[in-house]
Amino acid sequence: MTQAAARIPVADAQPTTRAMTTDVARRRKGRVGQERANWSTTILLVLASLTVLVPLYVTISMSLKSTSQAVDGNAFSLPAPIDFSGYAAAWELTNFPVAFTISILITAASVIGTILLAALASYAIARNWEHRFFRYSFFYLLAAMFLPFPVVALPQIQLTGLTGLANPVGVTILHIMFQLSFSILLFTAFLRSIPLELEESARIDGATTGQTFWRLIFPLLAPMSATVGIFAFLASWNDFMMPSLIIADSSQQTLPVVQQIFQTQFSNNYNVSFASYLMAMAPAIIAYLFTQRWVMEGVTQGAVKG
Repeated sequence: MTQAAARIPVADAQPTTRAMTTDVARRRKGRVGQERANWSTTILLVLASLTVLVPLYVTISMSLKSTSQAVDGNAFSLPAPIDFSGYAAAWELTNFPVAFTISILITAASVIGTILLAALASYAIARNWEHRFFRYSFFYLLAAMFLPFPVVALPQIQLTGLTGLANPVGVTILHIMFQLSFSILLFTAFLRSIPLELEESARIDGATTGQTFWRLIFPLLAPMSATVGIFAFLASWNDFMMPSLIIADSSQQTLPVVQQIFQTQFSNNYNVSFASYLMAMAPAIIAYLFTQRWVMEGVTQGAVKG
């Protein structure tokens, strides 16, 4: 009798445990499905999105209108019919192919130079942090982040003029230099999340420091390289002040400066103006749309130290 009585609770325990587990899972599922929406955050995100989408809509709509439609005072109306004459006029007035090519070359060289130099400097700093020279060099570079170009504009203009760099090459070098501080900060934070055991195993296999960096570390920096690259791209592509002050020859100016130079020629032709703006914005928008996934991944991983 005693053994039979002991078996009964054990036999009944399994269905009871399963029922409790099922009930807990059901309640958790219901709780997840019944989470309250954060309406304040949602409203803020919607308003922030509208501040970008509404001007973009107006820009696209105005660029596709004729001159008479563009001056009717209704910027939110749809173009009827669609007219591409504004793009043709902007193409001719700004000499778009030449300015676009110069901007692309400066931006591409700035992005590549920033990624390579920042990655190399960050690797040296992160792996030699215990040495005072590298640690102080990092702090020195961080201090340069608080030094904007307008503060040192006059010395830079004089220096580029004396060295024969009052041209797109000089602008490219300055773009790289002014992007290094922020880029090194991002790369250094990301490198600290990479285990040292990976490098130690490569050294055991006979790899040198250069081989370890290029074959092991640099490929692992791909997400952060995308982040640094898109920031360098946007900063270089949209820069107006530096090319306008450094480049002496107006025929070698970048696209933002050329747009400003020829602004007076189509100041009353809003469709031409907006077509020119959209043509200049298009590369930056396309680049960000294709790289935003890597940008978010790089920022997220670089914010966590492993």
